[in-house]
Amino acid sequence: MATTIDPAQPVVTLINVFTVRPERQADLVALLASATEEVMADLPGFVSANIHASTDGVRVVNYAQWSSAEAFQAMLANPAAQPHMAAAAEVAESFEPHLYAVESVHPLA
Repeated sequence: MATTIDPAQPVVTLINVFTVRPERQADLVALLASATEEVMADLPGFVSANIHASTDGVRVVNYAQWSSAEAFQAMLANPAAQPHMAAAAEVAESFEPHLYAVESVHPLA
C-alpha cells in the first residue's frame, strides 16, 4: 500500500528523526530500507515507510504509517524487529521517534 497523507485515513504516523554523522548517513538509509523490506513490511499493521536523507548529510527521517498505535507498539516488542532497531540506534548519534495524526493537508489547487 502506498503512503496516503489524508486526515480521513485510519492510520498513525511515525516520524523518527535520526541525527547522524555525514559519513554514516548512507549507511543508516540503507539499514532502514533493508529493515523495512526484510521485517517491517511483513508485520501486522504496517502500511508504508518513506526514508528521507537531509541534504546537509546530518539527518535521516523515517516517515512510516501503521494501522494503529497498538500495531506500532507490537512492532517495537517484536523480537524480529529489535535487532534492526538496535542497529539503527548504533549508527545514529541520536533519534526521536514520535507518533502523529494527520490533521490537515493542503494540496496545490
